[in-house]
Amino acid sequence: MQAPAGPIANDPAALAALADRIRGWARELGFQQAGIAGVELGEDAAHLRDWLAQGQHGRMEYMQRHGERREKPDLLVPGTLRVISVRMDYGTGDDEAAWATLADGERAYVARYALGRDYHKVLRNRLQKLADRIADAIGPFGHRVFTDSAPVLERALARNAGLGWIGKNTCVIHRDGGSWFFLGELFVDVPLPVDEAATAHCGTCRRCLDVCPTQAIVAPNRVDARRCISYLTIELDGPIPEEFRAAIGNRIFGCDDCQLACPWNKFARRYDEPDFRVRNDLDRAALVDLFAWTEEEFLQRTEGSAIRRTGYRGWLRNIAVALGNAPTTPAVLAALDARREHPDEVVRDHVRWALARHDAE
Repeated sequence: MQAPAGPIANDPAALAALADRIRGWARELGFQQAGIAGVELGEDAAHLRDWLAQGQHGRMEYMQRHGERREKPDLLVPGTLRVISVRMDYGTGDDEAAWATLADGERAYVARYALGRDYHKVLRNRLQKLADRIADAIGPFGHRVFTDSAPVLERALARNAGLGWIGKNTCVIHRDGGSWFFLGELFVDVPLPVDEAATAHCGTCRRCLDVCPTQAIVAPNRVDARRCISYLTIELDGPIPEEFRAAIGNRIFGCDDCQLACPWNKFARRYDEPDFRVRNDLDRAALVDLFAWTEEEFLQRTEGSAIRRTGYRGWLRNIAVALGNAPTTPAVLAALDARREHPDEVVRDHVRWALARHDAE
């Protein structure tokens, strides 16, 4: 990184004014909030190391690859002095509709964040525009944009920047905004004044722990990824352990139960971001219709979508599990039978499991 041009680095009043302008620019660019954090993450780093030592990251080996760089922003990007953390809402206020979909075994449930455009691209582009505005104001400065794209403890940074506290379900929660939002970061070498860290307000509530279908929230602020439906349906490459298949229900990509149950989301303000509006009617689609997609259709329909992450095999695997949990109907049985001899062994295994579930019925 390079030092910012001009005397601003040694002018506290100018830095405070710049921080205020950055928050305003962020709102103009479509972020609901921006805050500024330092680079010290000691306790959070210790929590991460313990989580990794317990093997609760599952097969996400990338979580271990970067060592101290994940814990220290100034090691990941040398010269970093501050992190500008932003949040962008994606919640649509359709919580009742989401619960209704979960209760309908013939429909597919897709995590709300994945219903529209891939958030990585949206946030990354707008964060770069924020960096450009800062450069216009102070001249060239060192920076780097991150959106869930590098070893960054983004939730800890967001908390330290005042965007919300880390809830018992490990989501960042804002008093007025709930937890339906994405996070992004702009690492900078400008010594901006830092914001006050958010304090926790979960109290004795444990709704998120109790509602989790697979009991993946093994303790407050501790999720065992190996049990988490989001991990099982997105990150895991290969067979889903049979012990979790029934509990997955009709969730074919991710899971929102802990957020749907959170009291802080009940009255949260929502913002309609066009980029995150539903595509392909995925908020109401029938499982048998999605299972019939060819690979070409899957790639065409999921272009620019986070769903691409699971791949076509994972897509069929997940839907096969959901069909195994669906009501026994001629349409469900016909859909599964059509994939009985699928060339991929993982897909065949899950189809056989699903058919066996219906045979048992």
